[in-house]
Amino acid sequence: MQIYNTLTRCKEEFISRQAGQVAMYVCGPTTYNYIHLGNARPLVFFDTVRRYFQYRGYRVIYVQNFTDIDDKIIKRAQEEKMDAMALAEKYVQEYFLDADALNVLRADVHPRVSAHLPEIIDMVQRLVERGHAYVVDGDVYFDILSFPAYGKLSGRRLEEMQAGARVEVDERKKHPMDFALWKAAKPGEPAWDSPWGPGRPGWHIECSAMSLKYLGTGFDIHGGGSDLIFPHHENEVAQSEAATGQPFARYWMHNGFITVNQEKMSKSLGNFFLVREILAKYPPAVVRFFLLGTHYRSPLDFDDQKLEAAGKGLERVRNCYRLLEERLMQAPEQTSGDESDWLAELGRRRQQFIAAMDDDFNTALAVGILFDLVSDINAALHRGEVFSRQAWQAARKLVEEFNNVLGIFKTAPDGKIILDSGMAAGELTERLIQLIIDLRQQARAKKDWATADKIRDDLKALGIILEDTPKGVRWKCSS
Repeated sequence: MQIYNTLTRCKEEFISRQAGQVAMYVCGPTTYNYIHLGNARPLVFFDTVRRYFQYRGYRVIYVQNFTDIDDKIIKRAQEEKMDAMALAEKYVQEYFLDADALNVLRADVHPRVSAHLPEIIDMVQRLVERGHAYVVDGDVYFDILSFPAYGKLSGRRLEEMQAGARVEVDERKKHPMDFALWKAAKPGEPAWDSPWGPGRPGWHIECSAMSLKYLGTGFDIHGGGSDLIFPHHENEVAQSEAATGQPFARYWMHNGFITVNQEKMSKSLGNFFLVREILAKYPPAVVRFFLLGTHYRSPLDFDDQKLEAAGKGLERVRNCYRLLEERLMQAPEQTSGDESDWLAELGRRRQQFIAAMDDDFNTALAVGILFDLVSDINAALHRGEVFSRQAWQAARKLVEEFNNVLGIFKTAPDGKIILDSGMAAGELTERLIQLIIDLRQQARAKKDWATADKIRDDLKALGIILEDTPKGVRWKCSS
């Protein structure tokens, strides 16, 4: 298995720290808002990496954090006049709704910064004692000049970083690029006690402390979006290796940016999409399928046409599986025909899929092989092949294997694919309401005013207002 390692800037053979086990840490969201499409890409991709390792027989220890102490959370809480921790908890739960919809498996551990202050403070204290950090007026800064390897992950020289960075001038720092490990409390902000006075941790130290607690030094894979390479992951490397004297993570994996009409997604450009908004328009399986249709290190351009194309592709897979289920019900237990070529072709597709995923988790190629498998099965069905039930079951099992790795469709406990309607939540809601309106209209046509009024009143109680107009019935949500 080959993995592109950001640290070495080349593909390397994957050799785990402990045979048969993979320890992974992936940076999770800062919980001050719903997750956006840029959050969803690493969420889905690294979930697929985890699934593939499990498919190949590894035991995976998967850790994904929640940053629930952060400047953005404090600012948002002040704007909404909420307690900062209550706001963070709200968006942790909203995260799970979106992640569950996208069929992202729960991590083995979802550590929160707020539950790991002792570990964070202990790590900062070690850095101070080892001469890698210094205290100024209750703030603690990491001394980057004390770590000669600073810049090895991003491949940048210190002079380049300083020239390109937007760093506020702070005369108290030894070097302008020194970063905060602990921030002294400001009036009105949440704070925790520490040896340096009340305050809160800096962003970078949080992930270091939590990953080291659950995975130890030299764990296998640290992942996240490419926007985190510098400064977040660069700073994690520096402070972790300075504190422990050991290598931090063995393989660093970063997914590419999401663009919208070839421009980077950003709030300032007005092309910023929340996952919740997208899932109201497209089924979660389609969104996940779309995200996996491009190699993870390549930019991914978002537009409606590409999502619609992903939906059509997914419908091919759904229909193939449905037809397979029907054929299985009719297939004989045994046949006199030779099925060896068919079984050999299924074996070749499995090996092609494994080769694609072994080559730096090439999900784009793996999706193509899934389509090839679907074409093989559809052709056999169209030809009216009389295979035994076991031969058709082998085909269905292979579709299920590929799906279990890619995580497109949800599955039953026995591994069978659950074929949903293929409709987004918003589309399903509209169709259900229209169905109820049609039933009310039928009642009105029969002069069954009691039933018609009850439907109207019950919908109103649910927040749905019906308006009878000369052009028909309209509905809206009550404000």
